[in-house]
This record gives sequence, C-alpha cells and structure tokens, in this order.
Amino acid sequence: MSAVKKYSKKDFEGLRKAGKVAAHILDYITPFVQVGITTAELDKLCHEEILRNNAIPACLGYNGYPNATCISLNHVICHGIPSQRKLVNGDILNIDVTVIVNGWYGDTSRMYVVGKPSNKAKELIEVTYNALMIAIDLVRPGIRLGDIGHAIQSYVEGKKFSVVRDYCGHGTGKIFHDEPAVLHFGKSGTGLELEPGYVFTIEPMINVGTYRTRLLSDGWTVISADRSLSAQFEHTMGVTEDGCEIFTNSLIGLTKPPYDVQVK
Repeated sequence: MSAVKKYSKKDFEGLRKAGKVAAHILDYITPFVQVGITTAELDKLCHEEILRNNAIPACLGYNGYPNATCISLNHVICHGIPSQRKLVNGDILNIDVTVIVNGWYGDTSRMYVVGKPSNKAKELIEVTYNALMIAIDLVRPGIRLGDIGHAIQSYVEGKKFSVVRDYCGHGTGKIFHDEPAVLHFGKSGTGLELEPGYVFTIEPMINVGTYRTRLLSDGWTVISADRSLSAQFEHTMGVTEDGCEIFTNSLIGLTKPPYDVQVK
C-alpha cells in the first residue's frame, strides 16, 4: 500500500468548498425525486446544477462511465447508470455525486424514497444512515480503520442486515480514489491508525439479504446477488487534531428520508 496522504488546514479549505458543492447538489435534487421522473432526468438536473456551480462532474468519463451521477435503485448496490426507467411509488434510490472544485474532490451520496416505501425499506435506510454516523463518531487520531469497520458490521448485523464487502470507502482529496481503502467490516484494533490530515470517505452499503454482489453486463451496475433491497449513505471527511470534519453535510439540514422539501 502506498503512503496515505496528509492534507493541511489550508487544503481543508479547498475540500470544504468541494464538499459544499456536492452536498448542495443532493439538496437541490431532493424535491425532484417523485413518481414519474426518470433517473436520466435526475442525472441531467444534477449535471446542469454542477456546471452552474462552476464545478466538474467527476464521474462523467471516469474509466468510461457515461453520466454525471450514479443512481442506484432498490436492489442496485452502487454504480447504477441513469436510464429511462421512471420512478414509481415505493422505490428507494441512492444518488451519488462527486464534484471537482479547483482540483479538489467532494464525494457524497444519500438515499431517497418515492411515495410510500415498505416498512423494511424504511428500516434498512434508517440502519444504513445510523451505521454511517456511528462510524463517523469514532473518527479521530489514534483509532484504526478496523475499529470503523467493526463498528459498522456489529451494528448492522445486530439489526439482521448484511454489510457489502466487495466495495468500500476510499481516500480522496486531489485524487478521486486514493489510499486508504476504508472497509465497512473488520476487526477492532487492526488496520491503519488514523492521523490528523487524512481525508477519506465512509460509505456503507447495506443489504436486506445476502452481502454477496453481482456485477451486471454493463460493467458498472452492482446488484445484491439475491436481488434484495440495498441502501447506502456516504460522506467525505478529514481527520482533525481531536476528531473529524465532515465536508459534505447538507447545507439545509437534510440527512435521511423523508425529506420535507417542495419543488419551487
């Protein structure tokens, strides 16, 4: 493993700006997530808003990826490609946005619900959000990445859900995907010890059924092997002297569904 980069307080200013734009995009798109809209239309709206904010959509063209965002519906775990599929009552979806602002990356995702999802879907979303926040609460100098993974796994499995193991969080900053790999399962007291200046994402992917995954023939879309529902939340953060700073918090207080935001 290559050395993990450390970023300065001045660097954090750039990361803060990128994170705010990414968070704004997820705030902005919220009222449009309604019955009848297609995921391609949601992607187009996000793309246009990214450009209006003088940012670059990092996903577009990344290793050939065709869109500005990843939109993952129901049993899609991650990297869902926006399409002409219209949203229907009961759908749940993750919208994942990464922007580049003055060379800095802001990477974040949230869950959204359409109409009235099932009770199991609502429970899954709640557990997934809680798992992310439990992990973030641990982040400070001296803890190890294994502590983060163990906390997520213990909580999620205690709620009778499963943690995806094939995909993980990652270092970021001036590079989209960098060291370290941040696993969402693991053993306490193992792995990299955190130091001030480290910057990475935590983005647990949680399934109702098996943790096993399947990659579709498009080379991007990842689904749960048993086609059970999946959920994910993601934040980018930097380790500080006494904790961490989340760069991608909502600017208007949106955290998890249901979101009380109306189309203007």
